[in-house]
Amino acid sequence: MQNVISLSLPFFGLIFLGFAAGKIKKIPESGLSWMNFFVVYMALPALFFRLLSGTPFEELANLSYIAATTFTTYIVFAVSFCIGVVATRGSIAESTILGIAGAYSNVGYMGPGLTLAVLGEEATVPTALILSFDNALMFILAPMMMAVAGAENETLVGTVKNILWRIFTHPFILATIAGVLAAAFELQQPTAFATLLKYLSNAAAPCALFAMGVSIALRPIGRIPVELPIVLGVKLIAHPLLIFLLLTWIGGIDPVWIATAVLMACLPPATNVFVLAQHYGTYVQRASSFVLIGTVVSIVTVTGFIWAITTGVLPTGFSEIISGG
Repeated sequence: MQNVISLSLPFFGLIFLGFAAGKIKKIPESGLSWMNFFVVYMALPALFFRLLSGTPFEELANLSYIAATTFTTYIVFAVSFCIGVVATRGSIAESTILGIAGAYSNVGYMGPGLTLAVLGEEATVPTALILSFDNALMFILAPMMMAVAGAENETLVGTVKNILWRIFTHPFILATIAGVLAAAFELQQPTAFATLLKYLSNAAAPCALFAMGVSIALRPIGRIPVELPIVLGVKLIAHPLLIFLLLTWIGGIDPVWIATAVLMACLPPATNVFVLAQHYGTYVQRASSFVLIGTVVSIVTVTGFIWAITTGVLPTGFSEIISGG
């Protein structure tokens, strides 16, 4: 248990420090803009490119893994959306935000820091794949469902263009594509460039987690909807268990990859849930509650999944690797 605490405490400690700083030092949220830009457009893309470009190309083309993890995220979205339909009495727009809150993990800011800390650099490839395809899925689902709800004032062609633009201009996805191409062609990086990437990569996790903590501190906590505990239960517990069962059923998947998928799935709702709610002008205050309360509750649930994976209670196979079995 001490090992589990030593893994989770620094991770959540950085979020707590950011949260405390946001509460104590009354700096407006606009003050985070440059740090968020650094994290999203420089540090995390550098991390993915650096590690993916040094990975054998055949490891990157794991279509069954990509299909299984993305399909599971979609199923969890559908379940959470249906809960939203009942809770909001048929509001498609509000149900879409609920669906995203139940399926869209904080894979960008929290994912790489957690999986690399717990599982090591072998988790880089599955982390990048899940991050890219989950982001792409949400970039498709959000505008599509909002168009159905009438909240997206775009033509069908305009909606499709927006979807493709968001997917193929997102820095995480671009960095992943660039890393895969570099691995495919076995490109050798100049020493100076490789060193720069290393510096940026080392800053990615601490800056992302601290910035996330500040962002949560500055979010207003709205009224807590009755559907919140149900949807958070789906997000924090059902999602990782479902992805574990599916990958185990498929078989032949590296234990580190299975453990990575479980850890990515057990993360709390992404802060983008609040951003999307603001963008579409629906479910805004309640979305803020999902992000804040989900992150607090995840301290217990994520630590629990780390313990289950590293001790073998959840038989991903990773515990045998670290024990030398």
